[in-house]
Order: sequence, then structure tokens, then C-alpha cells
Amino acid sequence: MQPQELTHVNVGMTVVDVDGAEAGAVTAVQQPGTDVRPDLAAGIAERLMGSGYLRVDGTGLLSNDVYASGDQISGTVEGRPGVVNLRVTRDELYRSES
Repeated sequence: MQPQELTHVNVGMTVVDVDGAEAGAVTAVQQPGTDVRPDLAAGIAERLMGSGYLRVDGTGLLSNDVYASGDQISGTVEGRPGVVNLRVTRDELYRSES
């Protein structure tokens, strides 16, 4: 996904991984170059700030939020709710530290 395509992602969209498993719903979208630091380890957080990222409300009991970088997104499908398709499995997303 090109960084400018992050503009097609909206809060509330369903996130689906490369295997077709639902990863959760988008709760935040940050464009490349954002000053908003995700709740991730140093290094990873700064990389996502540079590439842009989505915060996803993880599915399942006791799930933490997860983050998808702009380059982990393969595309979007408009609808109600829309869908964000990933090019990775949900296990490959970055898990929140809290």
C-alpha cells in the first residue's frame, strides 16, 4: 500500500489478515510522519510513526490493541463497515505494551 492510500482507511473499518481471519476494528489512523507515538517498544514505534499506522482493537478475550504499519496493508474495500486487508497474519502485527 502506498502511504497516501492510508487516507482510505477510517475508524470502525474491519481488519482482515492475509488468511481471512478477522483481526479487529480500526480505532485510530495515523498518517506517515505523525508525532503520535504508538504504545510500542522504542525503534518499532518510531518506524511506524514514519510509515503511518493503524491501531486495531484486537479480537478475543484479554486481547491488547495491535498496530499495523502502512506497509502491512494490501488494500481496502469500501462498505459499511469497510474492510482493511492485510498482507500479513494477525500474529505478525505489533502488539501493544499495555
